Amino acid sequence: MIEAAGSWTAADAAALQTHVDAILRALPVAPAVVLDVSGVKRLDTFGAWLLERLLRSLTTAGHKAIVIGVPDRFRGVLDKVHHTNQRDFPPRQRARGLIPFLETIGRAAAASGSDLLTFVRMLGALGEAFVQTLLSPATFRFTSAVHHLDRVAWQAVPIILLITFLIGCIIAQQGIFHFRKFGADEYVVDLVGILVLREIGVLLVAIMVAGRSGSSYTAELGSMKMREEIDALRTMGLDPVKVLILPRVFALICAMPILTFLGAMAALYGGGLVAWLYGGMSPAVFVARLREAISIDHFEVGMIKAPFMALVIGAVACDEGLKVRGSAESLGLHTTTSVVKAIFLVIVLDGVFAIFFASIGM
Repeated sequence: MIEAAGSWTAADAAALQTHVDAILRALPVAPAVVLDVSGVKRLDTFGAWLLERLLRSLTTAGHKAIVIGVPDRFRGVLDKVHHTNQRDFPPRQRARGLIPFLETIGRAAAASGSDLLTFVRMLGALGEAFVQTLLSPATFRFTSAVHHLDRVAWQAVPIILLITFLIGCIIAQQGIFHFRKFGADEYVVDLVGILVLREIGVLLVAIMVAGRSGSSYTAELGSMKMREEIDALRTMGLDPVKVLILPRVFALICAMPILTFLGAMAALYGGGLVAWLYGGMSPAVFVARLREAISIDHFEVGMIKAPFMALVIGAVACDEGLKVRGSAESLGLHTTTSVVKAIFLVIVLDGVFAIFFASIGM
């Protein structure tokens, strides 16, 4: 017979664990073992699980475990623990063949369709909030918009200038290195000018904004969702889209053209600097060739793309932030998903614009 007495609570975990391990090691060879719990004065879930572990260990070792003297006040928790996790689930076998593969593709397609529908709903909610703000301008949170504009525009200028400057330098260096073989060094100006103004400038800035500001939006809204602040706004009769999302997206739409312009200028400066120091092309020749190579259309193409890319980044970031559930793992997962989705959609949008502008001759 084994007698359990005293306090079986989490506060006595270390001592109880030691006693149970000692009992299991010194268990005599007997067909049945009686566990008397009439002397237990205090019991919590930890103690109940420890007693259940002792009983299951006895059963596994081939003994018949009999429990006696259960106080009425402890019977409920002991019965609940006893009937928990009684079945041994077999290891899941991974299905193979064509059908599971097609099922995986179908589930991925359904998930993509659901994500697209959620994204469209977010765009619709933003459009509705924008129209309501136009009808009632006093409801727009101008202070919040200025705050976010400072964060996503002014504070992002140094890193945008640095990265685009380096990219301009790299494009010019590679262009000179390869064009020199054909005696066409001056065409590096065309390469840098057109590529930066039409494609690389806005695309590179959009990718950096998605990683810097988009992830920040998702983390902020996700944290608010975890702390139930967004539910509190709804309880007070406020629309989270108008209060939280619209100022952020508005700031992003205003910031993207500014950052795109500054990034393009930094990339052109970097290209000109490399053309001068590495290619031996004077700044006057570089600027003169640049005037011949580019037109206002190239500049307009890049600037037209910028607000649309900002809208996509902001909508995706805020949508993923509202999907966060009450765990840090969910917050990290949706923040990562936000950046990946935003970069993917920005590249797709850039391709769509490229086809569109080519079709209209720009």
